[in-house]
Amino acid sequence: MSASVPGQWIVPAWPAPGRVRALITTRDGGVSTGPFGAGTGGGMNVGLRSGDVEHDVLANRARLRRLLPGEPRWLDQVHGARVAWIDREADPAPADAAVSTRAGHVCVVTVADCLPVLLTDRAGDVVGVAHAGWRGLAAGVIQNTVAAMRLALGCGDAALMAYLGPAIGPRWFEVGAEVLLAMRQRLPRCNEAFAPLREGKYLCDLAALARQALGEVGIDEVYGGDECTYSDAARFYSFRRDRVTGRHAALIWRQP
Repeated sequence: MSASVPGQWIVPAWPAPGRVRALITTRDGGVSTGPFGAGTGGGMNVGLRSGDVEHDVLANRARLRRLLPGEPRWLDQVHGARVAWIDREADPAPADAAVSTRAGHVCVVTVADCLPVLLTDRAGDVVGVAHAGWRGLAAGVIQNTVAAMRLALGCGDAALMAYLGPAIGPRWFEVGAEVLLAMRQRLPRCNEAFAPLREGKYLCDLAALARQALGEVGIDEVYGGDECTYSDAARFYSFRRDRVTGRHAALIWRQP
């Protein structure tokens, strides 16, 4: 990275190869104000469709860009399961995950309660990131991302590792029965990630569901998953908590 990372941002603690770099922004370190701001300064909102002033969001993205080897390949996210191979797609169609094998190509998703899942292989030959809210998890976004990465490597059982970034925690993510029913179509053990709350309502553990999805495709080397966006308003944006709020960026790339 060509400049220093703001102290509140997350540099994942995982044993990724040295050529692989990853970064997750928080609400600190930008220029946004109002509900998009930070307690002691400007907020680092990177979401263009969040309701923030576009000039401020672009200024935040420019600050982020100075830390990266290239412009991030921003996606048009739709809470689905499509994966963009950004080395081959100059202007990716709507997608909620990205993979790359090319040095300097930066994969990115934006989140504000949904779970960002960073992925790489042991050699650092491929990287990927998935935007895993409950809809994406039910649609198989993690499994699709892993399949795309293994296809890029030409190895259907390549060993990968994952890092789970900050997301709404299991004490705060209340969902209806339709979420549990949708997840049962995808993950046989999903009931373990739901705690009954009252009639037709549950508390849902996104990180636990992501670990199950990763396990389904043979990935048990999983790190992170313990930071809650909802309960830490000083550090994180949260759509469920605030409704009008910013977006974080979760990025991964192979260093040139």
